[in-house]
Order: sequence, then C-alpha cells, then structure tokens
Amino acid sequence: MQLEVLSLDPLSAAIPLEDWQTLCAAALSPNPFFGPDFLRPFLEKMSKQAVRLVVVREQPGGRWLVAAPVGRRSFGLVVAVNTTWASEYAPLGTPLIHPDASAEAIAAFINAAREPGNALAIPYLPLHSQSATRLRAVGAGKKSVLAKSFRASHGAGATGKSQLAEADSGKRRKEMRRLMRRLGDHGKTTFRSLSGSDAIAGFEAFLELEASGWKGRSGTALGSQSRTTDFARTAVANLASRNEVRIDQLWSGQTLVAALVLFQQSGKVYSWKIAFDEDFARYSPGAQIALQALKINLAIPGFRGADSLAIPGHSMIEPLWRGRLETGTMLFADGLKRSMCKTDLKLEQALRRAARALRKRLRA
Repeated sequence: MQLEVLSLDPLSAAIPLEDWQTLCAAALSPNPFFGPDFLRPFLEKMSKQAVRLVVVREQPGGRWLVAAPVGRRSFGLVVAVNTTWASEYAPLGTPLIHPDASAEAIAAFINAAREPGNALAIPYLPLHSQSATRLRAVGAGKKSVLAKSFRASHGAGATGKSQLAEADSGKRRKEMRRLMRRLGDHGKTTFRSLSGSDAIAGFEAFLELEASGWKGRSGTALGSQSRTTDFARTAVANLASRNEVRIDQLWSGQTLVAALVLFQQSGKVYSWKIAFDEDFARYSPGAQIALQALKINLAIPGFRGADSLAIPGHSMIEPLWRGRLETGTMLFADGLKRSMCKTDLKLEQALRRAARALRKRLRA
C-alpha cells in the first residue's frame, strides 16, 4: 500500500464527500466539527482566512486515513503557526484518524500540515483520547503539549451513573426538585428531546430563545447576524439528516424555558449551545436541562461519553457533569520555532493574567 497526501479546498464541489463522511464515521476520536456537514457551512459563512483540508489516503483504493482542516494563526501574540481549524464555535481540534491509519500515515499528515513554516498546532486536543495516543507516538522529540486545561464532561456506563448519582443527590437534589415544583406553578413542566427532522424545528425555537436573552442584547446570539444564522441553520440541518443532532427542551406549559443543542457522533455527545428564558432564571433552567441531558445521554445505546465543550471552571455545568476532560495544544515544531512558540504563549498568558488582575482592581 502506498500513501498519497492531498491538500484540498474543503469548499470545492469536486471534493469526494463520501470518502470524507466515511472517515468521519470511522474516526478513532469523533470530531463533528471537522466533517463536511459542519465545516463547509462554517468556512463559507464565517471564515475569511484560507483553510485547506489536508488528507492522507491509501492507494490503490483511495480510502481516507487521516484528515483535518488546517489554517494559519498566531500561536500566542505574534508567532504564526499552522493549526487544525478549531474555533469558539468548534473547540475541538482533533484530526480525523482512521483506526487502520499507520504511524507512517499519521506522520505524513503532520509533515504536510506543518508546512509552510515547519510548525503545526493541534488545539483543544483531548489528551487521553485514542487519537492523542497515536499522535504522541509520531515525531518523537519534535512535539510539546502546552496550554493544558480541564473542562466538564461525563462518562458512560458505571462511571457515568456514579457521576450522575453524585451530582443529583443531597441538598442539590432537594433544591432542584423544589425549583421544578415552583416552575410548575407557571404551567405543567415537561422535558422533550428532539432528533431527526424534529430537531430542525427545535433549533428554530432555540434561535428565538437565545436571541431573547443577554446574548441577543450583546449581539453574540447565533441569530444576531445573518452569517452566523445561515451557517448554524445549514450545519444543524446537515447533521440532523444523519440523526446527529439532538435538541433537549424544558417547557412550562406553552413556554419554552430552556433548550440545549447537542451533537451526537459514534457514541459521543457534544453539548454545543444552551439558552434559557431569563424570566425563569430563578428556577435554574440551565442546570435543569443540563442534568436532564446527562440522564438522556446515559440511556443512549452505545454511548461512550460526553464533552460539555464549556470553558474550564464553568459555574453551571461543572457541579453537574462531574467528569473532567483534559485538553491541551499539541505542538509539532523543531528547534528555534518551538522555543519561539513556547515564549510567545507564555507572553500571551502573562498578558491575560495582568488584564484579569486589572479588571478585578477596577471593580474593587
């Protein structure tokens, strides 16, 4: 078997979508943001920078073994590197790696993706995933793991049930049920979980709910700008056609109180967006829907775990989703370039700490 390395325009009409989708379904560590259903509308509407899809495939046959979108960004403040194309809308940089991909195939991807410039960053990489293990085994002496952090997650099976029991117990369990009873004073409370074509209508309700709150007032809701609305609608419709979107809802009578958009792929669940009616904030609707989502996840046949995609230390989700997913940026670079990247990142982190400290003093 020979390997062929390609650098493709992910928006090209000539790209072999079936091969791409096949790799998405088979990937060791799923990444719904790097499949065509999400990535193509995102790049078309949201990204003005050049992004290429680096692919390693076998010949003969043409089976895709490794693939990821790659662009160029500052690693910290000034040093530019190539990076897998994670973003605030898609905080997961894991390349799509087929279980049959050899170390040679993964090395071919890294070597192609790090040029030009001889540096590749893989941000928001779950460090204990199968993909991270495969990536660590390639390029010994040429990689570093930086910017480590932990975000909320939860496990499957006995681990997930134990985490649920811990989150939904004692004073919290009593208080959550009290709040649900009080919410019921406004109308009968019901949870709904929408999938398939029903999720498309559910997403429209989500857009309205999100726009009615603080994100709408600040202009950061998905419905605040036509480009974000168009991208999100297209991505959700694409994923819903494969039954890879779920919309969990909490209703009080005829009022939608909270909604959570989740992506589901190959047994993994990713909590993408959440919104709630601020008139009902006293009843903790965000926490109620997050706890319900955990219960639904555990009942999914073949469920393998959930990633909140939330920022580290998120005050609402961390007390409920008790697992912790360690992520980091895996940097492939040699010599001077690697030292420059590390220094650049330290400077950025120091600047952020100083800015946070200044804001605290100004508020005091």
